[in-house]
Amino acid sequence: MQNNKTPSHDLSDEFLIQNFRDGNTEAFDVLYLRHLPRVYNRVRYVVPENDVEDVTQEIFLAAMKSLASFRGDAKFGTWLRTLTNHKVAEYYRRRARKQEPRLAPLTEAIAQTTGSTSQSLEERIFLQRALQNLPESYREVLLLRFAEEMQFNEIADHTGQNLEAVKSLFRRAVSALRTHLET
Repeated sequence: MQNNKTPSHDLSDEFLIQNFRDGNTEAFDVLYLRHLPRVYNRVRYVVPENDVEDVTQEIFLAAMKSLASFRGDAKFGTWLRTLTNHKVAEYYRRRARKQEPRLAPLTEAIAQTTGSTSQSLEERIFLQRALQNLPESYREVLLLRFAEEMQFNEIADHTGQNLEAVKSLFRRAVSALRTHLET
């Protein structure tokens, strides 16, 4: 999609949203491609591997359906991150209603390795469990840093905290995560 020969990666999210609202479906394709890596990585950190693609797809379908009501009070990326968190919570509520365990048993996970070594899959399961046991503020700063690859100054801007507070929170989160992984 181009506008006066402007590459699509130079177009703002707000411009693309307005184009989508005006009936240009290609505008959503650009938004999708732009935000897919961050959403996918965030979901990958908190959802079992077998369900990552499905949950990611649900997020973007919900985003497309809800985009008409997006008011722009926050940046699109922030809105999408909130939607992602809601869809992940909804995923776990559905699983709880089905009386399924939050994560697959280790023996079952090892049997389902697809391109991953059983050791890396085991490590991911341990990491997911440890993340789920952390306070929300710790989990969020870790996901912003690792899953979304934000720099500390970007995290500070996003959370409205000063840079030193974010770095301190990050250090405490890493320490807590390390403690959970060691036990």
